[in-house]
Amino acid sequence: MALQIDDLPAAIRQAKRQLRAMLPNYRDVFADVEAAMTKEAERIATLRERGEPVIPEIQFADIVANRVTDEQIALVKARGACVIRKVFGRSLVEQWDQDIADYVERNDLDAKLQNRAEDKYFGQLASSKPQIYGVYWSKPQVLARQSTELTQARVFLNRLWRTESEGRVHFDPNHVPVYADRLRRRPPGSESLGLSAHCDGGSVERWIEPNFRKVYRHVFSGYWRDYDPFDAAWRTEVEEIASPAVCSMFRTFQGWTALTPQGPGDGTLQLVPMANSMVYILLRALQDDVAEDDLCGALPGRALSIKSDYHAPLFHALSSIPLMQAGDTVFWHSDVIHAVEDAHRGNGYSNVMYIASLPGCAKNDAYLKRQLPGFLEGRSPPDFPADHFEVDFVGRATPDDLTELGRAQMGFDL
Repeated sequence: MALQIDDLPAAIRQAKRQLRAMLPNYRDVFADVEAAMTKEAERIATLRERGEPVIPEIQFADIVANRVTDEQIALVKARGACVIRKVFGRSLVEQWDQDIADYVERNDLDAKLQNRAEDKYFGQLASSKPQIYGVYWSKPQVLARQSTELTQARVFLNRLWRTESEGRVHFDPNHVPVYADRLRRRPPGSESLGLSAHCDGGSVERWIEPNFRKVYRHVFSGYWRDYDPFDAAWRTEVEEIASPAVCSMFRTFQGWTALTPQGPGDGTLQLVPMANSMVYILLRALQDDVAEDDLCGALPGRALSIKSDYHAPLFHALSSIPLMQAGDTVFWHSDVIHAVEDAHRGNGYSNVMYIASLPGCAKNDAYLKRQLPGFLEGRSPPDFPADHFEVDFVGRATPDDLTELGRAQMGFDL
């Protein structure tokens, strides 16, 4: 279900009154949070400046062979992100990249983009929009989503979560439903096409909607050190405000697969690799220097913007991901702050397929039922602007391109 808020300023004022009543020492608790997170952000910045990696890296072969160590897993859970190397072979991915280029060119997508629906999701962010194409059903995207390799990587990621707590089982980590998402094709030399720091998966809802409050129950009760970003309790039951490009599935990790080599300076992804940074964001909005009808600038139906005016300590940790090769993937927890570099100063295209990690649950099954007709007809998925570019595209993927696993992931059996 979608959350409806008729009078947002009044809802924010009421939420703040309730949350402060639950946590009368909100100032002292936040001071403790700020000190701890400033220290951690500065530690990450020091590592980065020394040239040491701050985003954990895992070899896909180690996932396959069950060789990922407890220490690696602990670091992924602390940083809320990881790069998984060599999920796909380079030659396969290079062919996919060429096939996508042919698909886009053959169907004259650039001309159609002049009439695309306005994507207001990123409208409040300081930078512009990256060069993201509203293409969901090219054969390479469909083949990558249903691949045994990417499925195995995402099952590994789903299993990092606590799937059972509060006396309930929250999701099936071994089932990976499809969340059809877009492409990024960014040419060298593109300037001011990044995204400033933000979080996806809910903005004002995090303070207002009852199940979001339960997700963050330890934060709002003051026991923030007990908060586990990987506890799935209530996550599959939250209600978002409906908006184009607001994800209404539950993603354990957002992610993309590199179609071309790309690294720092190439207009690539940046992360604040602190899985619990949402604690700071939530409690910052309750402080006395924020207007009573404001949540640090959060707007409904938009990305949750992270601003230096309010969240300055966290920016110390903002780091570009390492050099990626074609076939590598990167994943980040659905609450992790991320951004995209403004300028692409590299030599080649910086291309990716957005493919997230999701588990099986009732919330996600409900979305699959809404998404499946879009696949069959070439329409844009429910969460995205209704451009429907691919309805008459030549070479679009069809059910004949799906494996048995792919059909299950697309929800044919629901």
